[in-house]
Amino acid sequence: MTRTIDSHQHFWRSAAQAQPWRTEAHSALERDFEPDDLLPELDDAGIDATVVMQSVDEPAENVRLAHYAEWDRVAGVVAWVPLRDSQEAGAELARLNISKLCGVRSLIATDPLEWLTEPDSIAFFREVADRGLAWDVVPITEAQTRQVIALSQRIPELRIVVDHLGRPPIDSGGWEPWAGNMRELAGSPGVAVKVSIGIDVLTAWRAWDGNALERYVAYVSEHYGARRLMLASNWPVVLLRATYADAWHDLRALSFAQFPDEGDRTELAGGTAERWYRLGS
Repeated sequence: MTRTIDSHQHFWRSAAQAQPWRTEAHSALERDFEPDDLLPELDDAGIDATVVMQSVDEPAENVRLAHYAEWDRVAGVVAWVPLRDSQEAGAELARLNISKLCGVRSLIATDPLEWLTEPDSIAFFREVADRGLAWDVVPITEAQTRQVIALSQRIPELRIVVDHLGRPPIDSGGWEPWAGNMRELAGSPGVAVKVSIGIDVLTAWRAWDGNALERYVAYVSEHYGARRLMLASNWPVVLLRATYADAWHDLRALSFAQFPDEGDRTELAGGTAERWYRLGS
């Protein structure tokens, strides 16, 4: 039986690492978020397991992730590697000693990613694919999108996961270039998408607004299908504007509304995450 999986959440101890992405607008996140904090949320929402994600770019983050990987509700870990430097990225990948390792990423912001298709980067991502790992990324700009597509064409076996719906302009009600970027990415069969909300949108919102997500979720549903979409809370970041239960309920309901077939809903709720991250049981 397929598990229900939250495919994107974080743990951290606030004093243990600097989080440069956190500003004075994020005071609600300036505390520890540990497995004991998440457990009742998972149980209340009927979620069996999670994929825990890196949240800072530093080697010590992987030490912390190795600790969190031991929690029985964690099904997979997406670790940090310094992707801009292929040699260092390879060295960090070789050093990783994390059970349940299922993917890698680093925080790229609006970096144009020109380095992504250089020979050394291609070689590194081939190794990522050969190890059965996925790559998580949020391509926001058209330049980033072109580079991610180019990489996917060079390494079709690499499983790429676009986090947070690719950062649609939900806060402004905008559409392009997001829609065009996501449509182009959908042409690469190795790309899947997380139905989740990132910190930019959450920060811009005054309050959680599930209705504002509907057309964006409908669009990715049309272009990716259930077998390339996965549900994700982005806990604890989502707590800026919603409870875990409210966010999960809305994301699930909006996605399920696009797919009345129970098989498709099973994929959304856990099947896609199981396959893309090769989580096992």
